[in-house]
Amino acid sequence: MNTVKTYQKVNSEKENVSFGISKMEDIYTKRNGEVDEPHRHNYYTVLIVNKAKGLHKIDFNIYELANQQIFFVAPGQVHQVIETKKSYGFAMTFSNQFLVENSIPLSFIDSLNLFQNYGQSPPLLPIDEQFDTIESFAENIFCLFNSDAIMKNLSIGAFLKLLLIECNNICAINPIESDIDTTGDNLIRAFKKAVESNYKKEHSTTYYANGLYITPDHLNRTFKAKIGKTAKDYIQARIITEAKRLLYFTDLTNKAIAYELGFNEPANFSAFFKKHTQLSPSSFKKNEIKS
Repeated sequence: MNTVKTYQKVNSEKENVSFGISKMEDIYTKRNGEVDEPHRHNYYTVLIVNKAKGLHKIDFNIYELANQQIFFVAPGQVHQVIETKKSYGFAMTFSNQFLVENSIPLSFIDSLNLFQNYGQSPPLLPIDEQFDTIESFAENIFCLFNSDAIMKNLSIGAFLKLLLIECNNICAINPIESDIDTTGDNLIRAFKKAVESNYKKEHSTTYYANGLYITPDHLNRTFKAKIGKTAKDYIQARIITEAKRLLYFTDLTNKAIAYELGFNEPANFSAFFKKHTQLSPSSFKKNEIKS
């Protein structure tokens, strides 16, 4: 099997473009309705779906495409849109470079409950009024993108920020009190960065809490309040996601993957994988290849 296809640039034909927006119906027509293979982007993707039918696979989780949905795909996530008929809506992509150049702090994106790098990434389901507001922002962005307006990227950035804030307000879990909000956001960013660097060898919440000079309980409480799951859940989701990617996109044996992900015994990896997916690694691989 080949490794997963990765789109490095927002626009493959223009080197310095860091933002893009297209109508989903135009993409469908351009591709003659053909489904792209599973792939990942090194940038953020937002799908604002007005009408659709089909499936959206994100890191091997399957979500039904339907009307008035919004999907958020983080850099590095493997996804595939499978349309059974033409979809209508907007597909928006932007990079960290776009955020920085248009006065949107990277910490703003990190503080949102939208781009869940690992585990479940279900669509946002706004009510009619909320969807109309979000779609209106997207239409403004689309018009600006295709115009010669002065400072159009700054204007796009402003509308993008409004769109993301509106989405975040819909899905906000338990907003942390303002006096610890910044501290909480900084802590979560530091924790996620540490997990990304060490998850292949360190699986315990205590390890990461010690590195952040806090107790595991404090880390879990802060993470739960902001993200809606525990730090342990996040670590385990990161390991499972990587395991699925390695099983599907490489020819590594279960034993090699077990050692790659920091398990002392292949049996421990198999038990861990089955506990979280209800499938053995081999069964998962067979099922995904057939589907």
